[in-house]
Amino acid sequence: MSATVKIHDLSFAPYITQSKLEERIKVLAQNLDAQFLGKDPVFLAVLNGAFMFASDLFKMLKCQPELSFVKVSSYMGTQSTGRVDELIGLQTSLKDRHVIVIEDILDTGVTMDKIMSLLQAEQPASISICALLIKPNTYMGKYAPQFIGFEIDDAFVVGYGLDYKERGRELPAIYQLIK
Repeated sequence: MSATVKIHDLSFAPYITQSKLEERIKVLAQNLDAQFLGKDPVFLAVLNGAFMFASDLFKMLKCQPELSFVKVSSYMGTQSTGRVDELIGLQTSLKDRHVIVIEDILDTGVTMDKIMSLLQAEQPASISICALLIKPNTYMGKYAPQFIGFEIDDAFVVGYGLDYKERGRELPAIYQLIK
């Protein structure tokens, strides 16, 4: 993991290494398999940020899930805008299915609350949330995640799918904003 990275006008320091991400995702996959093996689950990865997490997680799963994508946005720069814009709708029927939402980061909870309200209207058998990162000090969402990779401080992070102004997603580890 390199020392620091510069993205646009900001600098970021190493925060969670690639090997720590891999280890934790393996544990998450085992926990998800234990709960959903034989239940025909559908995983919904939230784009754009969760694509790397979803890909690595999906490769480790044995529960033979279906994978689909939803795209919503509530960030502008480094701050949540407080509103959710639905950009791409759901293409898979969720009625009576076990749904697992795969999210890169739970920050304020606004995005997840919107996603959950949209999904509940589809009448799934169950809905679970699997988040790579959660900021417990800022998360005020109505729905608690059942599967969490890492709890982090209220700091802006990039890498492993997370971006700053659409850059930095390609980094194989997670970096934290240097203030």
